[in-house]
Amino acid sequence: MLVLAFSASPATVSARTNEMVLPSDRHYTMSPQAKAIYERIMAVELDGAQTDLDQFRKRYPTNLAAEHLESYLDFFRLYLNGDERIDERLSARFDRRIDALEDGETNSPYYRYVLAEIRLHRSLIHLRFERHLSAFRELNKAHKLLRDNAKIFPDFLPTYKDLGLLHAAVGSIPPQYKWGVELFSSLNGTIAEGREEIRLALSDESSPFLLETQVLSAFLELHLAGEPEAAFRQINKLGLSPKTNPVHCFVMANLAMRSGRNGLALQTLEDQPRGGEAADFPYLDFMLGLAKLRSLDPTARLYFQSFNVRYAGRHFKEEAQQKIAWAYLLGGDTDGYHKAMSRIGGGSKAGGDQNAAMEAARQRPPQADLLKARLLFDGNYCTRARAQLQQIDVAALTENEQLEYYYRTGRVLDGLNDYDAAISFYLQTVRTGRNNPAFYACKSALQAGLIEEKRGNKALARKYFSECLSISPAEYKTGLHILAKSGLDRVQ
Repeated sequence: MLVLAFSASPATVSARTNEMVLPSDRHYTMSPQAKAIYERIMAVELDGAQTDLDQFRKRYPTNLAAEHLESYLDFFRLYLNGDERIDERLSARFDRRIDALEDGETNSPYYRYVLAEIRLHRSLIHLRFERHLSAFRELNKAHKLLRDNAKIFPDFLPTYKDLGLLHAAVGSIPPQYKWGVELFSSLNGTIAEGREEIRLALSDESSPFLLETQVLSAFLELHLAGEPEAAFRQINKLGLSPKTNPVHCFVMANLAMRSGRNGLALQTLEDQPRGGEAADFPYLDFMLGLAKLRSLDPTARLYFQSFNVRYAGRHFKEEAQQKIAWAYLLGGDTDGYHKAMSRIGGGSKAGGDQNAAMEAARQRPPQADLLKARLLFDGNYCTRARAQLQQIDVAALTENEQLEYYYRTGRVLDGLNDYDAAISFYLQTVRTGRNNPAFYACKSALQAGLIEEKRGNKALARKYFSECLSISPAEYKTGLHILAKSGLDRVQ
């Protein structure tokens, strides 16, 4: 077991033994007791983990693994609940953790690694609450710590778990946003570099953080490397327990939905653990509502309503309300649609919430058959989606609806592996929708690039990815451009 000796400024008194604790006695040990608390946190048994952590501190006052564990605990509590009022209280715990660790012995690989992890956790909270400058600052500090740790202790493999994710994420940022990174941080890297570092971290099979690293690796493959099948295979072989562990349920359902396995996601989420010692995880019901909506089940609205009642934060709520409205529309209840949409008032800058607010401002429901085709495609029910599209009288559609029809048809043909026909519809979408505020043209260029990348036509893939970056829709632009930049990096 690796041990880190810390020096702390003042001596303290052990609550268990009433003996003086000298700074030189402090150390970092992921002992069996600490590992048990870590596993409870990863099962989001947060109240029980907090009780165990308090007892751990009393019994082992010199083991600074408690600071690391508390950071995980606060991160999960804030992410599951989304309540910014709680963040005001927990931010003081963050400051105390940094103070406790910064006086540590710099001659150990754990010194910089743990400080970086804590700052990474904090940066993700800042991002969730749209405090972007603060997030950049913490990311920058974490990157410097990890970069230095890799230079001083190149054989300490846990460093590469976080360093790899940072390098891959920065490598995916489109050129037009690089200035912000360069202005506020020293971050740099490529997706290829990040993937290699993650692979290095995965080779440490004795790491107590191995499963966490494996899951992070799969999400990197999904979001940044554009490999949903590879990501699902990675997750599927881990032996997760989605029926008993809410985090495992989230991971498995998320990868299933994003790899075209809506039926598996639906079953996984219906079997989610409820009650018991785990903290409430409202977002699982948001996902369940989405999986049901993609199978055109109007009862999906019940799960979005459950999410909105239980989730204390402001993010995802507008999107959930939009999906409630869509469920009414699927059932032919236009009045129910308008009543649900009237409850959207803005307040979140998240992509899905902004899209919902834009739809509410239009005061016009989506064309019902196009909506059904969209949802069926999102669930990978491509044959049903194609049949739905074939029922539509294109001449009766508005100009914007025709643009969406071209895009949806391209997406469905893409899903049916009819790539030549799909690209034809994608290019038609780009030609007619380049200056339209909707995302259809931008996404069509991206999808055309992905098809040509898959077919090994790198020059055409580069052309279409660059085309995507040249289009600036009013919605989803940042996410689409990140994916296009990732594609360009892969086909250079």
